[in-house]
Amino acid sequence: MKHQEDNKNANTIITGILSITLVLVILQLWLLMATMNAYLAHDLTFVWPAAGASLLCFLLILGLVYYIK
Repeated sequence: MKHQEDNKNANTIITGILSITLVLVILQLWLLMATMNAYLAHDLTFVWPAAGASLLCFLLILGLVYYIK
């Protein structure tokens, strides 16, 4: 019985981590679209902060994937 509870808890944690990862990937896609829109409008003030935010999202995703393994 204890093994089934541990397995349920592990599945719940993995589902939560995958959900957070999905949100971060969608955020990265939004950042890419907004950055390209600003770049094509010759507004370079938004490019570097967005690149930093995207890098932070990437590092968070890497950390979450490392936690699963």
